Amino acid sequence: MRVIAYVVAEERLMSTATFGTNVVDWETRVDVGRLRAERLSRLKSHLEGSEVGSLLTFDFHNIRYMTATHIGTWAMDKLIRFALLPRGGEPVLWDFGSAARHHQLYAPWLDYRTDDEITRGVDGYSGARAGISVLRGAFHPSSGIAESVADKIYTELERFGLQNEPIGVDLIEMPVLQALQARGLSVVDGQQVFLEARRIKTRDEITLLTTAASMVDAAYDDLYAFLRPGVRENETVGLVSKKLFDLGSEQVEGVNAISGERCSPHPHVFSDRILRPGDPAFFDILHSFMGYRTCYYRTFAVGSASSAQVDAYKRCREYMDVAIEAVKPGATTADIVSLWPTAQEFGFADEEAAFALQYGHGVGLSIWEKPIFSRLVSLDHPEVLEEGMVFALETYWPASDGWGAARIEEELVVTAGGAEVITKFPAEELLVAGQRYFTTGGFLPTERDSQSHINNRRQGSATIPEPA
Repeated sequence: MRVIAYVVAEERLMSTATFGTNVVDWETRVDVGRLRAERLSRLKSHLEGSEVGSLLTFDFHNIRYMTATHIGTWAMDKLIRFALLPRGGEPVLWDFGSAARHHQLYAPWLDYRTDDEITRGVDGYSGARAGISVLRGAFHPSSGIAESVADKIYTELERFGLQNEPIGVDLIEMPVLQALQARGLSVVDGQQVFLEARRIKTRDEITLLTTAASMVDAAYDDLYAFLRPGVRENETVGLVSKKLFDLGSEQVEGVNAISGERCSPHPHVFSDRILRPGDPAFFDILHSFMGYRTCYYRTFAVGSASSAQVDAYKRCREYMDVAIEAVKPGATTADIVSLWPTAQEFGFADEEAAFALQYGHGVGLSIWEKPIFSRLVSLDHPEVLEEGMVFALETYWPASDGWGAARIEEELVVTAGGAEVITKFPAEELLVAGQRYFTTGGFLPTERDSQSHINNRRQGSATIPEPA
């Protein structure tokens, strides 16, 4: 019976339950040791099944997946640190200055000495070393930094007899690529190996993704209470960012705040526009908790919504609902996108012009992972959905008034029986935020045109008396 109880407990860990963000001794939460081990095991397995002899990464997300190290979001676009995984070996990380020393002290999983060597203080084979790449060209080309990177990589590959095997790389700067090739290394695309490894999430990854979404639930609650005429889009970005950081977010990657006439076409960037009565407003909140991210849209109406906006929302929601209902193991991305409208149906010339409006993408250590859902690619190159995938589905529909639009996004975990939605802030119907106004006849309707004379004509205005 005790064994059965343990198995049940393990199964429950695979669910989308959320816990507190602290470490406690009285409840099983995220097991970070297991998280590190299972991620690296998946990556090694995919490396073994590939045609490359090693994987070299300059991408922060892949470095974290491989080595479980992080030095802050300030460096994510610098391409300054790099890590190597040789076939049959363990990860080696070259990090920014003193960060390498920090890893040697606090990341024992990168210390490859035996217990006896550690006890005797022997300098062993450490997986964390000081090293720097070319700082996006800031180092002088003649400084030899690119050549130094190539030398470090070549030495490690030579230790494993892999210097003549292809080396798979995700992102790379041209001077480093040329230096590696000058050493005789065959550099090929390794991005697919990384993305295939990250495609199915472990139980701890699912818990972290769900926790990240729960933090956005709270941010949307604050945002709903805050929206009103006079608020600017950039103020909503500040409000959301503070809430997320207060809850323990590692990075607020972006808050897309779009309102009023800016909703159609979707500009994908916030501004300082002032919200007005009757405005549609939609938001995308992207942040990470322990590296695991969200992509999470919601649409609101400020004070009231026009009939055109209500209709747009209903259609946007219907496209979302039929897509979610079709998600199950064995279904394909083509099955999902075939339920969505073509680009021409909502005013675009082709699928490239409408890209990312009816869309889906994996979510994990980065915002866009496998699988991708888009009519641009999925009908001709479908991907099979599998249990343990986590992805976001996004739908969009422009209002018939020519300026409003609705945007909804839900994150899903693929389960044995279908899909479980982990983005919980209400989105079944269009929410109206802001002050509720009274008239002499009672509450002002929440579905009304922002042009008052149109509402009066629809409802029947009072008879204007003849002049005396």
